[in-house]
Amino acid sequence: MSASPKGHLLSLYPAMGAMADLLPSLPVVRCPAGTPLFRENDVCQGFPLLLAGEVRVSRSAANGRELELYRVQPGEMCLASSAGLFAGRPLSARGVTTQETALVLLPPNDFQAGMADPAFRHFVLGLFAQRMIDLTTLIEAVAFQRLDSRLAAALLGHGPQRHTTHQALADELGTVREIVTRLLHRFEREGLIEHSRECITVRNSAALRELAALQPR
Repeated sequence: MSASPKGHLLSLYPAMGAMADLLPSLPVVRCPAGTPLFRENDVCQGFPLLLAGEVRVSRSAANGRELELYRVQPGEMCLASSAGLFAGRPLSARGVTTQETALVLLPPNDFQAGMADPAFRHFVLGLFAQRMIDLTTLIEAVAFQRLDSRLAAALLGHGPQRHTTHQALADELGTVREIVTRLLHRFEREGLIEHSRECITVRNSAALRELAALQPR
């Protein structure tokens, strides 16, 4: 990270230029991996601006199942936070750091004032629209696409091995661990993968790509 948090923040969020005088007063918050930043039904405390790390944003159901909505990285925006600030309503999702993360929190009043600046408003609304596209794609996948196809896609693009747990994959796909475990055993029987504790090794990437490319039902 840059020696100057203000300079690093502006390089990641150049649309913050109109609020440059405010930035030195914003403390940098540093969180280890696994830190809850906000929870469903919390009052939004501000607009998070990531300097480093990553935040996983998800929504949980009453039965304990959890669905990952998106991840926020430096230079990106949290849709749940901005929606809460726009509407003045409680948050509709939870955010947890996936790795050591540094961020600053733009207070609600400063966020609302910043929306009067065309560059900042364009930045926020542009990323808001992009997040909505991402969520629409996720809804389509959850509602219509075969789970085995989605799991195959989730195993691709990480090199020959993906280090993860069955529960983490289930959360990512919006299903339960038992179904993911059953599908992974099927993939292994078919020679597509080998899996051990928290490690899945791809043995037939071509077959996985073919499965991932199957059309939605």
